[in-house]
Amino acid sequence: MQQMLGLGTGGYVSKGKVTKRSKFLAEMDRVVPWSRLVALIEPVYPKGERGRPPLPLSVMLRVHCLQQWFSLSDPGVEEALMDIDGMRRFAGISGGADRIPDETVVLNFRRLLEKHDLAAKLFAEINAVLAEAGLIIGTGTIADATLIAAPPSTKNRDKARDPEMHQTKKGNQWHFGMKAHTGTDEGSGVVLTVVATAANVHDATVLGELLHGGEQALIADSAYQSQEAEQMAQAAGIEWKVCARAARGKPLTEQQKKRNRAISQLRALGEHPYRIVKQLWGHAKVRYRGLAKNLGQLHMCFGLANLYLMRHRLAP
Repeated sequence: MQQMLGLGTGGYVSKGKVTKRSKFLAEMDRVVPWSRLVALIEPVYPKGERGRPPLPLSVMLRVHCLQQWFSLSDPGVEEALMDIDGMRRFAGISGGADRIPDETVVLNFRRLLEKHDLAAKLFAEINAVLAEAGLIIGTGTIADATLIAAPPSTKNRDKARDPEMHQTKKGNQWHFGMKAHTGTDEGSGVVLTVVATAANVHDATVLGELLHGGEQALIADSAYQSQEAEQMAQAAGIEWKVCARAARGKPLTEQQKKRNRAISQLRALGEHPYRIVKQLWGHAKVRYRGLAKNLGQLHMCFGLANLYLMRHRLAP
């Protein structure tokens, strides 16, 4: 009886079919500006002068990206690297003498990024690459927000929910968690700004933080409608493309409804990054406690989502 070989043993002979995972990793490997991102982290990365030599920075950055793309926990990414040859190849781990990072090493790398606020800098560097390639127009900003669920249960060590999360009502349903607020480039769909708040914070309160300062138009749904904000935008020379909101006893006119539909068509582009981050990459729930850690992950996710959106225009 012929002995069966495990997939991790290297004994499996490929029939030439390219899997979706392999195709995705090849595309992202081509468009992520690895050298520029490594250069940002390198000044604070351990040099190995004491204790066990650290793994190469390029390997750890690639492992961190794999976590975002496949929604893997620290133990989960360690197991995936052990089991999946394609992920090991992408990370630059050839096997044999090469060391697979364990969950503690992965955790320490993420804490290094958090300590030095590097996720926001990596996000900015990615957008700088896109801007240099002429892929960011910057003439209009789409403001929007999405809910990200947090565990509502108190069956944990602290017997309490995350104090930085909150509940809010959307439609007839209550949600507990946080909000990711984004300012998206009207011309390309690239996310330019990211803000994290508790779920009960009104969208309009962070509107100023979503603007980059050079836009000529603001596009948003009726949640951002405010007479004060509209006056400030007009004073700054920004065209106010925000959906009108009906009031009690004062329904929208046909002209307002028509204008709202036109604005909604423009706003649709701002939803595309949410689909990538929440649906394709599975980040519909928070992974960490506290807003700061989750904001760091959002910066990384939306930065990589920008590259994914522009991958066909970036690739040679």
